[in-house]
Amino acid sequence: MLKSLRGRIIFIAVILGICGYYIYANGLKLGLDLQGGMHLVVEIDDPDGTLTDEARADAIDRAETVLRTRIDELGVEEPLIQKVGSDRIIVELAGISDENQAKDVIRRAAFLEFKLVRSWVDFAPDLPRIDRVIVATLGADSLSSLGRDVQAPTSSIEELLFGATSEEGDSPAAEEGGAEAGEDAAVDAEAEQVAQDDAAEAEEDDSAVLSPFTALLNQGSEDGVYLVAEEDVEAAELFLSIPEVQRAMPRDISLQWGMEPVGLTGRIYRQLYVLNEDAFITGQMLENAVSARDQQFNTPQVQFELSRRGGRRFAEVTGQNVGEFLAIVLDGEVVSAPVIRDRIGARGQIELGGSTLQEASDLALVLRAGALPAPLRIMEERTVGPSLGQDSVDQGRIAGMIGLVLVVLIMCTYYRVAGVLSVFALGVYVVLVLGGLAMFGATLTVPGIAGLILSVGMAVDANVLIFERIREELDAGRAVRTAVEDGFGNALSAIVDANLTTLITALILFQFGTGPVRGFAVTLSIGILASFFTALYVTRSFFFIYLSRKRATDPISI
Repeated sequence: MLKSLRGRIIFIAVILGICGYYIYANGLKLGLDLQGGMHLVVEIDDPDGTLTDEARADAIDRAETVLRTRIDELGVEEPLIQKVGSDRIIVELAGISDENQAKDVIRRAAFLEFKLVRSWVDFAPDLPRIDRVIVATLGADSLSSLGRDVQAPTSSIEELLFGATSEEGDSPAAEEGGAEAGEDAAVDAEAEQVAQDDAAEAEEDDSAVLSPFTALLNQGSEDGVYLVAEEDVEAAELFLSIPEVQRAMPRDISLQWGMEPVGLTGRIYRQLYVLNEDAFITGQMLENAVSARDQQFNTPQVQFELSRRGGRRFAEVTGQNVGEFLAIVLDGEVVSAPVIRDRIGARGQIELGGSTLQEASDLALVLRAGALPAPLRIMEERTVGPSLGQDSVDQGRIAGMIGLVLVVLIMCTYYRVAGVLSVFALGVYVVLVLGGLAMFGATLTVPGIAGLILSVGMAVDANVLIFERIREELDAGRAVRTAVEDGFGNALSAIVDANLTTLITALILFQFGTGPVRGFAVTLSIGILASFFTALYVTRSFFFIYLSRKRATDPISI
């Protein structure tokens, strides 16, 4: 069917229709140099200088790989991700629609851990030692400057909900004063009571000052979870950041904050979890993560799947700790701490009650891409316009139109009717290239335009080879139809060789190149395939259409 004239016309029309549909539906995506976008410079965040030069170089290499995976899944076309020096990465994102989302995806460390929640009983004996270290390190004056909330007495969740309860009874001094009648005795008893109250108040104040960290902790409704008033969080973080306090912490326990604050009796609290120091599972054993909605409560969640080894470990630990709390820790903060109700295998989920579905999708994305080896800090951020400038783009468009007109004039003047047919085939070629770019979602950049122009030249060159071979056959006395058939057949090997070698080069550039180089390779590859098709099939079909209207003995202008 494809060899008959009708079949050729139908096939070409179908191909043009498909390309036209993709051009209309998807349009052409422009690169950073043509439409602008976001430019970021990020570096390894190491404020304490603990990383060696070798460790820093390794971290930046791994960070580049993770960022490339994340941005590819984010859907940004033709991003530029390039190392600069030993500790910085340049990230350029063309036509990004949500800059904040992109920055969050880039910066998020995404280090996932699963830890068991410990009991208050395991940590309570260490609190007096931590308080003494804080007092000895900061001093009484510094503690008093933190405010009165630091000296608030420890309360339980029942006291927060229902208020403190106490039983008032007659003091021994009052009973003794009542037993002895007389005004002097009453005065002495009253004085004694005042002295006792003053001593008790002083003792209470001293106790509060000597327990600066314990005074901030309120026992929550779940074992192993403290509640810290939002206004006291800064003081608590200050205490926990003291190196001496970190050394005083028990070796097998860590304190980590909850990700979301909680409201209780008109106040805002942050949860402080008592966890095992070591995680029994990390995100390195994660194989897949997808966002979804909870069917019962319609809240966003991330469903994850562990590797076979991770699934066995997860099942072993959860099976041994049924009824305990399991903390899901992301970047050092507890996302949720559900109760282990049964043995859990390789599949699980992370509940994100206060988040949106988009945030759940972003979290699933960064979990799939893997954790950053070290935190990243954005050093420079700016929104960039087209690097060529609108004037240069307009000038390039004018230059391209002039070049195209000159090619058309030269082909039509030199090859006459055959040149006109090649111009029609060149128009088909342009539609095919643009449709191919739209179909594959490729981004058109300045290097891509260069590749497009180069492939146009190759398409014209293929037609020149064919027409010269047809001329040779006509000069040898062949009939017109025979000369056309032999011309296309004899030029085939030269066209295949030229296009195949260039296509192999383009594929190598795409495989090993980055950024603009890959844009050039994509456009060049699509252009080569389109030029090969138009030269050997479309132009030949146009010749058949032309010859079908002429007699075999009529000459042809070429």
